Amino acid sequence: MTKNIIFIFIIFISVISSCKDDIEVIDNTDDTTTVEVSNMNTVAINKIIESFPSPIEMAASIKDMNAPYSKSHLVNTSAVSDFESNFKKSLGLGMLSADLGYLNVYEKTTEILEYLSTIKRISDDLDIDQFFEFQTLKRLAANNDNLDSLMFLSVNSYLQMDKHLRETRRSDLSALMITGVWIEGLYLACKVNQFSTGGNLKSRIGGQRAILSDLLLVLKFFEKKNHFPEVIKEFEILQELYEGVTVTIEMGETQGYYDEDSIWVVDPGERTVINITDEQLKDISNQIIKIRNNLISL
Repeated sequence: MTKNIIFIFIIFISVISSCKDDIEVIDNTDDTTTVEVSNMNTVAINKIIESFPSPIEMAASIKDMNAPYSKSHLVNTSAVSDFESNFKKSLGLGMLSADLGYLNVYEKTTEILEYLSTIKRISDDLDIDQFFEFQTLKRLAANNDNLDSLMFLSVNSYLQMDKHLRETRRSDLSALMITGVWIEGLYLACKVNQFSTGGNLKSRIGGQRAILSDLLLVLKFFEKKNHFPEVIKEFEILQELYEGVTVTIEMGETQGYYDEDSIWVVDPGERTVINITDEQLKDISNQIIKIRNNLISL
């Protein structure tokens, strides 16, 4: 099932990257008045979206380590329900989407229903609930055999909500949703990596340097809006910690083989190596955990 869900998310990332329009910035610090509108390069936005790992992919990596499920790693739904500003609601919506991916790979039906209900409440508040098929998602969540369909519809709902936010000149909220998804996925990886050994979470965490740079590009585009400067400052500290992490490409022997669908595949033999020390990983993980927790309490 995990492979199927990952495949669905790969399709999702491809679709969303092709659907992104020029992003607009509205300096409406009181959330009601439009002061300034600017355009951001479409290529830059597409690059950011295309480079983001899917929440389900990170969650699948966690489960592949045979790490035990822990609800304590997830955002508390009652805390998110108390969010008052659109800034925090958008971040919360992104975080809950990442948590939903984690819950799906562990097939936690009861918790899935709980998180779907909270997502529904937030989407109502942000006036994007028309793209969230709550009753259908709720019905699918009640049956473990339908979890692939549940994730597919969840992704589609997320895509439609994101698109509507941009079309209604609320691109800053769209950027916050993306930020929430990314930081929560990394937070889960960091928490699990603290207590589990083996797997490739160390490389996954270390390999986020370029993605972070792109994320900062977007966040700085909204730096005149309330709370964005505080968020940017925290991410800039994280960026400094990533400066010592390097990526190298090791060349190997090119090989060909037939995959499970009898399609001939050529493997160039290249291998990406993330060079990160245990001390760097510790510092980066601590900052990621700090950022995530600060975003919830902001």
